[in-house]
Amino acid sequence: MRGVRGHAAGDVRLDEIAEPGQPGPGQAVVEVGCCGICGSDVSEVDHGPQLIRATAHPLTGAAPPLVLGHEFSGRVVAVGEGGPPLAPGTRVTVDPCWRCGTCFACVRGDYHLCRHGGAVGLASDGAFAARVLVPAEGLIPLPDAVDDCLGALTEPLAVALHALDRAGLQAGETLLIAGFGPIGAAVLLLARSLGAGQVIVSEPVAARRERARALGATLAVDPTADDLREAVRGATGGVGADRVVECSGRPQVIPEALQTLRRGGRMAVASVVLEDATVPLGHLVLFERELVGTLGYRHDLPRVVALVAAGLLDPAPLVTSVVSLDEAPATLLALARGERGDDLKIIVDVKGSA
Repeated sequence: MRGVRGHAAGDVRLDEIAEPGQPGPGQAVVEVGCCGICGSDVSEVDHGPQLIRATAHPLTGAAPPLVLGHEFSGRVVAVGEGGPPLAPGTRVTVDPCWRCGTCFACVRGDYHLCRHGGAVGLASDGAFAARVLVPAEGLIPLPDAVDDCLGALTEPLAVALHALDRAGLQAGETLLIAGFGPIGAAVLLLARSLGAGQVIVSEPVAARRERARALGATLAVDPTADDLREAVRGATGGVGADRVVECSGRPQVIPEALQTLRRGGRMAVASVVLEDATVPLGHLVLFERELVGTLGYRHDLPRVVALVAAGLLDPAPLVTSVVSLDEAPATLLALARGERGDDLKIIVDVKGSA
């Protein structure tokens, strides 16, 4: 079969690769239907390896080059010993977190913080291929109301849901989203579903600000032209935002967004910022603000599936393009070059590819 593998920075190829074979204990094989392109996939193509280890992963034994892709849906092919009793052909989305199950974090239920963990597509071959080996405990059945394309959006929506949990959003509160890429857009949709009050978006790209307004943002601010702090304070009667979720990936945004918080507010950093950011501690201490990190998700994908199935969340507006597996390498390279800036979520139709 064929798979899209990242070999080095700027080098991504559609290679002939081996089938995953029969799953071992605690594993499953899924036939991929659709797989979303994530910012981490683009980062691996642009700068990699970053989250992919240069040597064999201690939990999976997989070593680069690896097939990318971890936001996906498909059908169960086989489930190994100890996995859930799902029949072949069952439609699923997948929590792609590999976890050891025995470390301090795993025992507490925080498997996303496993000291040995990783994700499908970063710690093992991913879903930009016809079939993929996954952790069996990550299999989540999809109801008929959630099609394959929407099922592939479950993972990024779970990232957004976990970020809102970490930010502590309550119904009626004002939320600032700093950066309106795919995760920022997912945060907006979920915040609306969860009953947020005002949702303000900070985004320098005009087309994305327009899309934010179309998706229900109360206010969309260009932080390069307007004073973000003053814009937020003006929209909140001088109080400030109750919560902030940072999704820009730019370290300089963190201190700027922090100043928009009200006294006692909380900000969650959702983007994987690998550079240092300078945060004036007085902005935290003197106003008793909180700054927290948010990583992935823990038991959040089933919650997202339930929201979509119940009609409380419509993720369809996130999808702005669908490409074939053959088109995926060029699409990843274009994204790494900063092109296709108007797109939010690009889905790779793996099953429909030749």
